[in-house]
Amino acid sequence: QVELVESGGGSVQAGASLRLACTTSGRTFSRAMMVWFRQAPGKERELVVGISRSGSTTHYADSVKGRFTISRDNAKNTAYLQMNSLKPEDTATYYCAARSTILTDNRFYTAFNDYPYRGQGTQVTVSS
Repeated sequence: QVELVESGGGSVQAGASLRLACTTSGRTFSRAMMVWFRQAPGKERELVVGISRSGSTTHYADSVKGRFTISRDNAKNTAYLQMNSLKPEDTATYYCAARSTILTDNRFYTAFNDYPYRGQGTQVTVSS
């Protein structure tokens, strides 16, 4: 059983920074692609960022490029999402998700349900 637990959400002013963490249990972290989705009220859940199991390949949605950075620490079984220059439109529930991959598989699926391991979400609220 693999569990993902997000932390680090909160309420901030526009322009501020937050760092989210996704800590996993189990022994599969180093073999898993890690991604973050977000869902704002009344909107569909969207893929925001992703990082391959090796860390060599990343994915960023256009809306967060240059502001968000995903990283991973395999020794700590944790993936991080550093969010800078936050905007009110970044307000959403952020979900961590993962899927086990082979080393050469760097496909970032855009459907949340394509990731077998999913967290419960952490709220990020950005006020203007």
